[in-house]
Amino acid sequence: MLRRLPLFLLLGLAAAPALAQDVSVTITPVRQNFARSDDVRVEVTLSNHGLAPQFILKWHTPVEGVEAPLFDVQRDGQPVRYLGIEAKRSAPGPNDYVRLEPGASISTTVELSALYEMNVTGAYTLRYRTAAAGLFGSASVRQMTGALASNTAGIWIEGRLPRGARGPAKQAATGSGLEFSKCSNAQQEQLVAAVDASRAMTVDSHAYLSAGKAYGARYGTWFGAIDPERGAAVTRNFAAIRDAFETKPLKIDCGCTASYFAYVYPAQPYTIYVCKAFWTAPLTGTDSRGGTLLHELSHFNVVAATDDHVYGQSGASDLARNDPARAANNADSHEYFGENSPPLQ
Repeated sequence: MLRRLPLFLLLGLAAAPALAQDVSVTITPVRQNFARSDDVRVEVTLSNHGLAPQFILKWHTPVEGVEAPLFDVQRDGQPVRYLGIEAKRSAPGPNDYVRLEPGASISTTVELSALYEMNVTGAYTLRYRTAAAGLFGSASVRQMTGALASNTAGIWIEGRLPRGARGPAKQAATGSGLEFSKCSNAQQEQLVAAVDASRAMTVDSHAYLSAGKAYGARYGTWFGAIDPERGAAVTRNFAAIRDAFETKPLKIDCGCTASYFAYVYPAQPYTIYVCKAFWTAPLTGTDSRGGTLLHELSHFNVVAATDDHVYGQSGASDLARNDPARAANNADSHEYFGENSPPLQ
């Protein structure tokens, strides 16, 4: 005969505190070998093996993105730098815990190469490990100290930089160096190509303006009627943009999720923040990735201090006809002159 448990005991079981040994974490790389242009993706699975629901602090899991150093990453036996954010937060409340039912699992795919310096060739080991005073909670979200650790997974990355390279992720061919923030390995590859394309546009534009010949349709379309003073100002702008590409420490941040192409803080050179529209743009041509970087670099006060008077080819060509002085200070006018699409002489 089954005996009924007292109500107070049932309530006690329902509010039983989470036990660390009831929760396991497993990480599984999507493959074992990654090329330089591959994002490094791993699947993280949290499982509840206990008889009661578990409440786990969200920001110590990847369920809403990784905003803490949740992984131990090593390359050839040496620790790899964490490049992500670490935030100051308020004390956790009920909405800060994820509920994991008995026997249930939660799986999340995480891209690691934007969070850790993984652009160097080598053998990597990956392990999920975290601990916190409030990692676990009860049904009433009473905070309890806990820790979670996964298996160790091994992968090989054929990186953009040679095995044994040290220091910040930089592209040596770009003047004083190209550095990345929050950019995955695949994004870094695209950005290196975009910087090369942008630099080529800038070199071509500066050569055109410095040739000493009468300016043709290319100049008139984007900067209007020929005026020696304005022409000299535009030439100086492209000389400064070229110098920035060739000699300044350019940094590109991939953390923006807004719908536009990119943005900068003009008084804070030389960091460019690229956003969603950047990644769907062509490498060259109208409104391209290369052109976008030229546009943004022109905004810095120490470069050309351009403004955004109008956007788009139609608006820029109208500005050149109707207000060439403003065209000479318009960032899109510089971009379209550099992209030269369709080509003009």
